[in-house]
Amino acid sequence: MTDVTKGTPHLTHGRVLAVATPMVLSNATVPLVGLVDTAVVGQLGQAAPIGAVAVGASLLTACYWIFGFLRMGTTGLAAQAIGAGDRDETVALLSRAVLIGLGAGVFLILVQVPLFDLAFGLSSASPEVQALAEQYLAIRIWSAPALIASYGLTGWLIAQGRTGAVLTVQIITNGVNISFDLVFVLGFGWGVPGVALATFLAEWAGLITCLWFCRDVFYDSAWRNWAKIMDRGRLVTMAVLNIDITVRSALLLAVMVSFISTFSPKLGDVTLAANQILLQFISLASFGLDGFAYTAESLVGQAVGAKDRQRFRRAVRLCALWCFAVAVVLSVVFFTAGGLIIDTMTTAPEVRVEARGYLLWMVACPLVAFAAYILDGVFIGATRGRDMRNMMVISAGVYFAAAMALVPVYGNNGLWAALLLCFAARGVTLAFRYPALDRALD
Repeated sequence: MTDVTKGTPHLTHGRVLAVATPMVLSNATVPLVGLVDTAVVGQLGQAAPIGAVAVGASLLTACYWIFGFLRMGTTGLAAQAIGAGDRDETVALLSRAVLIGLGAGVFLILVQVPLFDLAFGLSSASPEVQALAEQYLAIRIWSAPALIASYGLTGWLIAQGRTGAVLTVQIITNGVNISFDLVFVLGFGWGVPGVALATFLAEWAGLITCLWFCRDVFYDSAWRNWAKIMDRGRLVTMAVLNIDITVRSALLLAVMVSFISTFSPKLGDVTLAANQILLQFISLASFGLDGFAYTAESLVGQAVGAKDRQRFRRAVRLCALWCFAVAVVLSVVFFTAGGLIIDTMTTAPEVRVEARGYLLWMVACPLVAFAAYILDGVFIGATRGRDMRNMMVISAGVYFAAAMALVPVYGNNGLWAALLLCFAARGVTLAFRYPALDRALD
C-alpha cells in the first residue's frame, strides 16, 4: 500500500498514462468472459445451453449492477482520504467496502428463490432454457459475495492509482474462468453447470487476488478498528453518495435500455439489429474513454482530499487532454475502419447496409461524449454524487424529449441524434457545475 503520509507523485503526462493504460487494457478484457462462456457452451451443438447461459448471466448482471455504486463511491472517498494523508480512514474504507460487498452478496443468496422466481415469471424463455438457467444460477449465486466485495476493493486500488493491480486481477479472473470452462465443459462434459462453476471459481479467485494486492493493510490494526469502521457519520456520508450514484446510474441505464428495447424495435427488425451492432462502437469507445475517467477519479480525489486547487486543476486538465486525444483517435478509426468493423460483427447483408447508413453518428460519438466521461470521473473523485444525479436527471429528460420529438420525423437518425444529445447534455450540465466544484477548494 502507498504510504499516504509521504504525499502523492507529481502530476505529469507520464503519470496520467501510467494510471490510465492498465485500466484501458482491463476494460478491454471485460467482454472476454461472456464471449468465452458462450463460445465454449456453443460447442455442445444445442441452442438451449447457449440461451440458458445468456439468460442466467444477464439476470445476475442486472442484480450485481445495483451494487456498482460500491466501486465508484469507494474510489472517490478513498482517494480523498489518501490526499488528506488520513491513513486510518483509508484503511477503514477498505474494511467498509469489503463488509458491504460481502453483506450484499449474502443478501442475494438469501433472497435468491423469490428473486429468480420473479425474474423467470417475467421471462419468455422456454421450459428447457429456464431449467438450465436455474442450474446455472444455483451455482453462480454463491460467488455473489466475492464479486460485489471485489467492486469495493477495485475502487480502493484505483483510488491509489494502482491500476496495474486491477489489470492483473482481471487477467487472473479471466484466466481462471477460461481454463475451467475448457476443463469442465469440453473436458468433463458438464455443460451449463460447468460454465457456472468455472465462473464461480473465477470470481472467488478475483477476490483473493484483490485481497493479496491489499495485503499490507492487514499489518495495520486500523483495518479492524471497528469504532472507526462503523462510525455513523462516515457511514451516512458513504450511503448518501452511493444512493446518488445509484440513481444516476439507473437513469443512464434507462436511457440505454429504452434505446435498444423501446425505440429501436419500432423501426423494424433490420434497424434494431443494426443499432445493436452500432452500440458495440459505443462499447469500444468506452474502453478508452473510461480509462481516463478512472484516472481522473483517482488523481482528482487525491487533490480534493489535499485541498490542493493547483493539483486539482492540473489533474483535470491532463486527464481531459488525453481523453480528448483518445476520442479523436477513436473517431478516425471509426471513420476509416467502421465498415470493416460492421462486417466483422454481422454477415447479414441487409444489416450491414443499414448499419453503414448511420456510421457517421459513430464517428461523432467519441468527440461528443468524451466530456461526459471525463467529468463523470472528476465528480466521482470529488464525491459530488448529488451533482451527478441532478445533471443526469436533466440529461435523461433531454434524451427522452428529443427521442419522442425526432424519431417520428427522422426515424433512426432522430434516435441517434437523441442519444448524442444526451451525451452532450451530460457534459454540458456537469461543466456548468464545475466552477462550484473548483471554488469549493478555497
